Amino acid sequence: MKVVWLSLFCLGLIACGESNPQSASAGVPPPRHPGQDTYNRFCFSCHASGIAGAPRAGDVEAWAPRVAKGQALLLKSTVEGMPPGMPRMGLCAQCTEEQLSAAIDLMTLAK
Repeated sequence: MKVVWLSLFCLGLIACGESNPQSASAGVPPPRHPGQDTYNRFCFSCHASGIAGAPRAGDVEAWAPRVAKGQALLLKSTVEGMPPGMPRMGLCAQCTEEQLSAAIDLMTLAK
C-alpha cells in the first residue's frame, strides 16, 4: 500500500512540474517594461487606486479618450499637470520626458 501511495505522490509531483522546462532552467526573468520603475515610484499611488479621478493603470476604457488625443498631449498633460489632481511631472521633478512617456505607455496598456 505504501508503494502505491509513494508512486502516486511521485506522479503528482511530475504532473505539477513546469510545462516548459527550457524556460524554467534558462533563469532569465521576463523583460520589464521601461516605464515600470517610474510607475512604481511616482505614478502607482494614484493610478493604481484611481485617487482624484486618476485613470487606473491598465483600464483601457478609462484611458481611451486620453489615448485618442495622442501620446504628445498625454505627455504634455503630465509635464504641465492637470488641476485638480494631476501634479506637474507627476511629482517626479527629476524624471525625463522619456521616462514619463514610458510610464504613460505602461499605464495605457491593457492588463
